[in-house]
Amino acid sequence: MEIWINPGCSKCVSALSMLDAEDASYTVRHYLEEPPTAQEIEEVLLRLGLEPWDITRSNEPEAAELGLSARPRETASRARWINALATHPSLIQRPIITADDGTTVIGRTPDAVRSVLP
Repeated sequence: MEIWINPGCSKCVSALSMLDAEDASYTVRHYLEEPPTAQEIEEVLLRLGLEPWDITRSNEPEAAELGLSARPRETASRARWINALATHPSLIQRPIITADDGTTVIGRTPDAVRSVLP
């Protein structure tokens, strides 16, 4: 299992605590220090069944600077959104957990985290 975290995020800390409590085996990726590539974001989106704008932290100041709220949320703009997330990883919703079987969730709730536990 892999979990993308920002160590300063309370939801990430909570998810890690839950995984530890269940003695889950996982690898931590500090995605701000080791940003995912556009390809990795594409793969995560496919597993999540979501679009890039669905996992964008649109209230972040960087999102406003990039004018993301004005970008179309349509297939033709998808690559631009993914590139923005790859270039500005702080805009990615967190934590993102991928289980060994490929199941991927945004672990912001206890139920989401539990859903990827063996």
